[in-house]
Amino acid sequence: MAKSFPYLSGKLVLAPMHDITNIAFRLMCKKYGASLVSTELLSANAIARENNAVMKLALTCKEEKPIVCQIFSNNTENMVESAKILERKGFDIIDINFGCPSDKIVKQGSGGYLLKRKNKIGEIVKRVSDAIKKPLSVKIRLGFDKNEGIEIAKICEKNGASAIVVHARTVKQGYSGKADWDSIKEIKNNISISVIGNGDVVSGESAKAILDKTGCDYIMIGRAAIGNPFIFHEINEYLKTGKIIKQTAKEKINDFFEYIELARKYGIFSVKDARLRAQEFTKGLPGSSKLRQSLNKVKTWEEIEEMMRKMT
Repeated sequence: MAKSFPYLSGKLVLAPMHDITNIAFRLMCKKYGASLVSTELLSANAIARENNAVMKLALTCKEEKPIVCQIFSNNTENMVESAKILERKGFDIIDINFGCPSDKIVKQGSGGYLLKRKNKIGEIVKRVSDAIKKPLSVKIRLGFDKNEGIEIAKICEKNGASAIVVHARTVKQGYSGKADWDSIKEIKNNISISVIGNGDVVSGESAKAILDKTGCDYIMIGRAAIGNPFIFHEINEYLKTGKIIKQTAKEKINDFFEYIELARKYGIFSVKDARLRAQEFTKGLPGSSKLRQSLNKVKTWEEIEEMMRKMT
């Protein structure tokens, strides 16, 4: 039987994103109004072995609660074992990825590939749900190469999922084309667990539109949040008041330095990461393309810091 999905203080959920949603970035998103945040997609096979590098990616703290850890594998035993380990580490929700379109993960028979194996999905969801006390959510796409979203969602619900994230594209589509919000509405109308809509939410206007069109319980923000944790405040403000608010260039640069402070605090700082985040946090600012070219050549934090300070 499914456990209750926790009550969230707002509508906005941060998507798990590879090399993006580390603890420092999650805390920034939380500060700006994300009601639920997630680790990046982690290998259940590696967690089951308690691999040091992957366990470091599962670092969490009480300030970011409630917190999700998302896992992937096609090995049911490793999914069960990793979920138990993550529950002991203090994660509030375990999320299983059945939607990742990455070639690397699909070729392993995991992520989005499992949408071809509906019986396997049912087996994994049931075994993991039965093994943990915390709620289990799943992230799906509409299907592998055709729309089978309702059938897949019902399988997940029947086997113990407490919530379902629906990215409204097929695996074959990747991130191309327009997200099919009508299919999110159909799934919402056919199951009783919480539905989190995902796909093409990039602003306050699009957030309101997906909520109005689909009736989903929550919405997940992914690519639009990269280098822009402020988007959670922007969307929340629009949903409350209809006002469109934007950050100044100085505020964006300040956010970058706050991110760096958090990365240092939690022992995940690196020059490589700082360089990437500098490019992301300055995207769209005057002079950002020239800055991006310069950042590709730097080798020290001091050089990055000097360039970023000049942007203000």
